[in-house]
Amino acid sequence: MVQLGDIVKALGGTLHGSPQTSIQNIAPLDSAGLQDLSFLSHPKYQSQLSQTRAACVIVAPQFQALASSRGACIVADDPYLYFARLTQYWKKLSAPLVVANIHPSAVVHPDAMIADSAIIGPLCVVERGAKVGDHSQLKSRVTLGEFCEVGQRCIVHSGVVIGADGFGFAPNQGAWEKIEQLGAVKIGNDVEIGANTCIDRGALNDTVIEDGVKLDNLIQIGHNVHIGKHTAMAGCVGVAGSARIGAHCTVGGGAVILGHLSLVDGVHISAASVVTRSITKPGSYTGLFPIDDNASWEKNAASLKQLHQIRHRLKLVETHIQQSPVQEK
Repeated sequence: MVQLGDIVKALGGTLHGSPQTSIQNIAPLDSAGLQDLSFLSHPKYQSQLSQTRAACVIVAPQFQALASSRGACIVADDPYLYFARLTQYWKKLSAPLVVANIHPSAVVHPDAMIADSAIIGPLCVVERGAKVGDHSQLKSRVTLGEFCEVGQRCIVHSGVVIGADGFGFAPNQGAWEKIEQLGAVKIGNDVEIGANTCIDRGALNDTVIEDGVKLDNLIQIGHNVHIGKHTAMAGCVGVAGSARIGAHCTVGGGAVILGHLSLVDGVHISAASVVTRSITKPGSYTGLFPIDDNASWEKNAASLKQLHQIRHRLKLVETHIQQSPVQEK
């Protein structure tokens, strides 16, 4: 347990209520109990505020009066950000003592460079010339390939493979000739990579993941991709080789970015979209066919297949109108 006064002392905010109130857990508004701390992150959930049983609620200044009328509250300019930092604080309180920074079952090449403060988990493989920076963590079964680098304060979750060969083959009389992948993967600081994500090494130049990038589970990053600072991608995104993605972009789950394309800073791709051209202007982009009942979808799909014919007929009509003499009234 921790007292509200200790939380505010560590994280800031303004407490309205007793600092001696004990908190046992962090919970959503609708399921919080009498010893839980909750938060209101969006006005659309304010109806739950008066009904929650939480001991204390983190709210924005405009909800202080409403929150105070039901009990204790912590007022913060950005409740969701405060909640994020609260989870970090909470995890540090409950984190187990780390005895060794390299698990006995991990396989680490003698020529790999592991910072003293880094943590290498069970069954990890760190190959020749690889580097892991200060305070970074490789969870269980992570593979870090030859000469690939992970910066400082990174979290790499279970099953991630960094530095497998990129998908490069040259056709040769009906067969395929392998193109050796001679580059590496360079990962910056404060990067988090979700479980079973794969980041391929470059063919010649390196694959680069800049500082602050957040990658979800089951993402495929092809060879020679470059991802700018603080870009975030949700699960099952696929980025084909040599794509260049700017800083502060977001990519929704299941989206695909084709190879050799460029996205400028501040581009936001909706889930399940397929990016088939470079994007040169910041903004939100969507490329998908809306879901519908199957019968309607089949009719619409059939109509789409005729669009090129409709376009051709429309151009003929426009040409006819333009060439026809104007009739005087």
